[in-house]
Amino acid sequence: MPPLHRSVCPVLLLCLCTPLVAGIGETLLLESWQDVWVFRFFLNILGYSTIIIPGYLLIHYFKRINYLETGRGICFPLIKACVFGTDSKSTLPDEVTETPRIESTSPSWQAVKLVFCAAGLQGSYLTWGVLQERVMTRSYGASEDGQNGERFTDSQFLVFMNRILALTVSGLCCVLFKQPRHTSPMYKYSFASISNVLSSWCQYEALKYISFPTQVLAKASKVIPVMLMGKLVSHKSYEYWEYFTAVLISVGVSMFLLSSSSSTKHATITTFSGIIILAGYIVFDSFTSNWQDELFRHKMSSVQMMFGVNLFSCLLTVGSLLETGALFDSLAFMGRHSEFAAHAALLSLCSACGQLFIFYTIAQFGAAIFTIIMTLRQAFAILLSCLLYGHAISSTGIFGVAVVFFALFLRVYARSRVKKSSKKSAQAPLQKV
Repeated sequence: MPPLHRSVCPVLLLCLCTPLVAGIGETLLLESWQDVWVFRFFLNILGYSTIIIPGYLLIHYFKRINYLETGRGICFPLIKACVFGTDSKSTLPDEVTETPRIESTSPSWQAVKLVFCAAGLQGSYLTWGVLQERVMTRSYGASEDGQNGERFTDSQFLVFMNRILALTVSGLCCVLFKQPRHTSPMYKYSFASISNVLSSWCQYEALKYISFPTQVLAKASKVIPVMLMGKLVSHKSYEYWEYFTAVLISVGVSMFLLSSSSSTKHATITTFSGIIILAGYIVFDSFTSNWQDELFRHKMSSVQMMFGVNLFSCLLTVGSLLETGALFDSLAFMGRHSEFAAHAALLSLCSACGQLFIFYTIAQFGAAIFTIIMTLRQAFAILLSCLLYGHAISSTGIFGVAVVFFALFLRVYARSRVKKSSKKSAQAPLQKV
């Protein structure tokens, strides 16, 4: 089997090129080429490449000279950890088992913890969604005397803000709580970081072209590209009910999108751009989750994964922001509008806290309960956005939303039934003949 980073590079390159090619026609239809999302996307990729290419060359250089055997000096431990990883056959314990779910506690205490997890997840991500739409679709500094104010347009700065706070939180967790012995080469996190940064950028950028309910529903349908990426990256196989629910989700999303047709040419172009960007988000996010599944074979904890991915994400985004000068422009915007500074800080805090609630909920109650909570969160997010920002949804669109969430709950139910049946078969006593 070829190394993971070699087998997956063509897939990642295809992911990078698809939204670029698809959006070329739009550059001829907008007034300023600097406002075209394809140009901004390409500029971000160019900034990342100034870090990725030297890093790639250094990794191959150290491997070619067999640095693991010949290297010495003060930098040897750092280079070894980044390029080669730590020997898993060390005498130190290589794995720290996660705290098992406590089944013997009282039902009332379990209920309290469940309410705490649900409230934490709903509060973090519903607030995050409301702020995300506020930052990307509304102006700052508008006054009553007719001044319209100005909008914040740099999605990459928001990604950087989210990642720097998540890096700080995960770093503190790694220091304060015992973690497994880390064995994976650090550079392998960079693949997930690239796709994670690009998916987050697409998520923010899409709100300039489509409504927040459309974005939430499209994100709910990402199980389809996740399955496709699972086939390509991990060679996974899926059950028939997984394909059936994926088709149901596709039908529901199509009904929702077709129910909100626009009459003007500009609105059609805008919607098309938003759909292209959302497709990029789904593809990048699907690659991230599948690549992280491969990395978890090295037995790192979720907090270590969070730290490694966010570390490279910060390096990529801050490098690109500095090269384009967008970092100082964004900081200047933050200085002019204290409301935006508060929104950006709270947005990042909700994102970081939400990730910690994800880890805690899965550890305490399992993936099925977590999926139900997050599916409900998506439904609440659509309702909250419609109430706060006045989005109108037709009856056909409402039915499409219902089909999507029915399919999502059907997936949760089918997956839980499969797990229960597999546990029963594994625990069944062997009968002697």
